[in-house]
Amino acid sequence: MDILEKQPAPSTLRRGRVETSATEGSSLGNQIWYGLTQRFLQLLLVVFYRVRRWGIENIPAEGPVLLAPNHQSHFDPPLVGCCCPRRVSYVARASLFDFAPFGALIRSFGAFPIDREGRGFAGIKETLRRLKRGEMVLIFPEGARTPDGLIAPFHGGVRTLALRSGATIVPVAIEGAYQAWPRWRSFPRLGTIHVRFGKPIGPEEIQRLGEDALVAEVERRVRRQHAELCNHPTIARLRRPEQQHCEPRP
Repeated sequence: MDILEKQPAPSTLRRGRVETSATEGSSLGNQIWYGLTQRFLQLLLVVFYRVRRWGIENIPAEGPVLLAPNHQSHFDPPLVGCCCPRRVSYVARASLFDFAPFGALIRSFGAFPIDREGRGFAGIKETLRRLKRGEMVLIFPEGARTPDGLIAPFHGGVRTLALRSGATIVPVAIEGAYQAWPRWRSFPRLGTIHVRFGKPIGPEEIQRLGEDALVAEVERRVRRQHAELCNHPTIARLRRPEQQHCEPRP
């Protein structure tokens, strides 16, 4: 019996509700905007991409959290945000803010810039600031969207962020977003997308592990969850063989 069958049944996004603390969001108006747009996106994702989610019970109800998913497409930030019961801030590459109207739009959803390699001091400082306020921050340890649907090696840096902020790390697996919108397509197509939140890695475990060991553990958990998604009957039956971009189960 695989892991997904031991967990509660997957939930749709229609039952989701955003919990926004006083520290999350710059104003009441922004919180209302975030909540309304999230509900709208949830509806679109369920209707056009049959999005299902597993493991939201693994997301801490409060306190700083680093979400660490694999990166399949442009869908990933709003997808993960719509699946979360708490508001999410997003680390986005700096070039996305070059077009001012689009930059203003994604800032209203909690995005902030960092360079592609994740070494920009201002972006790291902002990540820490938000985590210390008790927020959830989404980062992509691969650094860029996958070119082929497979998970690339993870970059370092998550341990420093977690240690300095006291954050919990939640590994996240995404499957189906690459098929719906691979990086070489200009526009998305219809598909089926599933998201699974894994068991969290708490501050005590993070302290015990070195940087390399922690990155390897986060990557291992994401790969395992991704393989479970790919092999779960409710997902696998919707995929033709030529649409599979999954690695063997670790």
